[in-house]
Amino acid sequence: MESQTISPFSAEVLELDPREEIERITGAIRSQMAQLRRKGAVLGISGGVDSSVCAALCVEALGPDRVLGLLMPERDSSGDSLSLGRVLAERFGIATLVEDVTDTLDAAGCYRRRDAAIRSVVPEYAPDWKAKIVLPNLLAGETYRLFSVVVSTPDGQLRRERLPLEAYQQVVAATNFKQRVRKMMEYYHADRLRYAVIGTPNRLEYDQGFFVKNGDGAADLKPIAHLYKTQVYRLAEALDVPEIIRTRPPTTDTYPLEQSQEEFFFSVPYQVLDVCLYAYDHGVPVEEVGAAVRLTAEQVNRVYVDIHSKRRAAEYLHAGPLTL
Repeated sequence: MESQTISPFSAEVLELDPREEIERITGAIRSQMAQLRRKGAVLGISGGVDSSVCAALCVEALGPDRVLGLLMPERDSSGDSLSLGRVLAERFGIATLVEDVTDTLDAAGCYRRRDAAIRSVVPEYAPDWKAKIVLPNLLAGETYRLFSVVVSTPDGQLRRERLPLEAYQQVVAATNFKQRVRKMMEYYHADRLRYAVIGTPNRLEYDQGFFVKNGDGAADLKPIAHLYKTQVYRLAEALDVPEIIRTRPPTTDTYPLEQSQEEFFFSVPYQVLDVCLYAYDHGVPVEEVGAAVRLTAEQVNRVYVDIHSKRRAAEYLHAGPLTL
């Protein structure tokens, strides 16, 4: 009997037929819309690949006349988000509305509360300064992975300070106003038009809790929550999402100082984390994963531990209200 050669584990496990997957998702969108008895879809578009793919899928499923894109800039938003959102809308022929949420956030104390927390660590932090919060690189092997605030003076000087837990929680709580106010706006238009609200998280974000409870975590349907980030990019290409969006690095677009999703939350490039998440769920040994993504077994084990930790924290985010 001939011995069979077992192929080594590789990133190819995430390969998919994009057109087949598009047909599957668009069919599900149509079915879910009928189930919800909604006439169309509304979603926030930010110039990111996830919201762009969701918008394109809704257009393919429902037609452009039944999709509304909301552009919701605020004081700290990158100008690219607004311009790229318009590029996307033009490509797929969908109507858009601009809802600047700065005044609402200001009235709620979003900026004031955030800046007060930053000043508890950097007393001289001023309105014309910029800031972001960051985590240490997971692969570097730092024992304690605690958040720090990075501030930038008007002349570009950077300073980094460790954030105590109370200050960190206040910064996050204040910035979470942004996702919740935007979602409030999406549901206003959904109620007005009898549309469904589309959630745009990919599998990494959904699984690991990279969303705000009752903010961007709220939606009527989430058409790409089962797709790894690399798979979302495959669909983006097949759907003809503009290349300028497909080649834009993933950002949070939440803090005044430009910030990647990697330095804020994931701590690992999405191409690596996609493979590690799949491998973790399928019990692949760390040595095999390391060979596939060019990491040491120790580094993969750190990623595994972080996946488990974030997944436990995300249980609260996914949980519905408790009742008697």
